[in-house]
Formats: sequence, structure tokens, C-alpha cells
Amino acid sequence: MDLRIFTEPQQGATYDTLLTVAKATEELGFDAFFRSDHYLRMGSVDGLPGPTDAWITLAGLARETKRIRLGTLMTAGTFRLPGVLAIQVAQVDQMSGGRVELGLGAGWFEEEHKAYGIPFPKEKFARLEEQLEIVTGLWSTDLGKTYDFHGTYYDLTDSPALPKPAQEKIPVLVGGHGATRTPRLAAKYADEFNIPFGSIEDSERQFGRVRAAAQEAGRSGDDLVYSNALVVCVGRDDQEVARRAEAIGREPGELRLNGLAGTPAEVVDKIGRYAEIGASRIYLQILDLDDLDHLELISSQVQSQLS
Repeated sequence: MDLRIFTEPQQGATYDTLLTVAKATEELGFDAFFRSDHYLRMGSVDGLPGPTDAWITLAGLARETKRIRLGTLMTAGTFRLPGVLAIQVAQVDQMSGGRVELGLGAGWFEEEHKAYGIPFPKEKFARLEEQLEIVTGLWSTDLGKTYDFHGTYYDLTDSPALPKPAQEKIPVLVGGHGATRTPRLAAKYADEFNIPFGSIEDSERQFGRVRAAAQEAGRSGDDLVYSNALVVCVGRDDQEVARRAEAIGREPGELRLNGLAGTPAEVVDKIGRYAEIGASRIYLQILDLDDLDHLELISSQVQSQLS
């Protein structure tokens, strides 16, 4: 089971804070550092000092880290034109020496679009499909060849399809709870399928749909990595769990039900239940980025048991 650290910087974080967490992620033996792609805080937090851009952040971290994978859950398709996104991600992959992964989603948070003047189209899912086709098509075009795409929303003619990533193939993540179109997109384009904040039962059902869609598309269901993103709140005892829950404005009971919360033994047990239904990777949503002792505890008493 791979454990990855997943942050939500729109809730309030500087680049320096993210760098500190990313370096701790690397030093403590976690597999990857991922971040959300949002420009507006959610809930009652003030979000100060304001948002950071996902791919600018990852470009900086690419030069400041050596081992961990770097990526997004999920880059919002509404934020960037697909040709521009392909250039950005390929460049960051080069800067990292081939450690980047791209999670790409349709975009959903209308308020942040209004706040920063970003168009929020009605039909986002069909745009996402074209975006996935274009980004992966640009990267896979042979050197010296050009790429063309003529779709409903995007039109590319004689693109040199440059630059190329450092990796032969950047892993692409697709995720979500949709019963029909989401599994079909994952089967066609994804290397990994992610369920955000889903129960064991819902995850098992959705993983099954993706496996079936992969087979229909001529792939093996085992071609994809299956993963979950879950909020984490671990403590050595109930008092420490309660303190960490209070720090992020949540209740211990609710976190135990909907996330990975409790003592290390409790969390290891629940991760094992996700593993039983096919998950091989967990993105641990860390909401208190100043609590590096939390990461150390997860590393020493949760990750150590899983490996």
C-alpha cells in the first residue's frame, strides 16, 4: 500500500509551508506529495495569505525534492487550455527528472471561478474528455511529427507537440463517483482511478464499474491503479485524536466514520479494509500543515506496519 500526502493549500498556506511539508514527506518515506488545484478557500477558514497555483508550486518543489512523486488531485480543466496544460506539466516533469503525475478533472467549484473571472462552462464533462485526448495526444506524438485535433471545444492544427516530458508516459489520474461516464473516461485515458472521500462500499462498487469499463475498452482491469483520497487524523490515544480533530474543525466520531481517524492500529485496520476491495494507494488529506508531528506519527506507526 502506497501512502501519499495530499494537501489543500487553498485553505491557507504559503509556498514555504508547502515546501516544508513536501520535504518532510520525502524524509519520512512517503511515496508522493500531491496538492489540490483551487483558488478559493472553502468553509469557515480565512484562507490567508491566499491561494497558490498548483503547477507553479509543483515546479518549485520539483527542484527542491529528489525522490517523491509530485501531482494534483485534481487539476481543474476549467483553469487551463489543454495545450497550455500539456506544456506546463511536461516542463515540470523535466524539472523533476520524471516524477510528475497529472490528475485531471472537470472543475466544479463555481464560486472560485466567479471570484477570479474564470469562465465556468455549463458542459464541463465533454470538455474534459477533449482535454484528456489533447494532453495525452500531444505527449504521445512522435518527435518530428505534428498533432491535430478538431473537436467541439478545442481545435489544434499542426502543433509541434513540444516539449516532451522526461517520462516516457506521465501517469494520468481520473477520479470521481459518476456511474457511467467517469468509468468510461478512466478506461480510455487513465493509469490510475481515484475515489475522493468514498466509503469502502462505494469504492468497491465504483472500482468494479471501472474494471468493467476497462474490459469493454479492450484493457485489463488490472491495468489501472485503484486509489482513495481520505482525510487523516491519527493520535497515539483518544485525547490526541480529539486534539487533532479540533484543530481542523472536525469531530472524532465523524472522522472515524468518513476518513482515517483514530489510533495507529485503528487506521491500519481501516486501510486494510480498503486494500481488500482493491485499493493499492491512499492519499492522506492533511488539513493541518503545521503539525509535522502528525506526519512523523503516521510514518513511524502506520506506514511502517503497512510495509
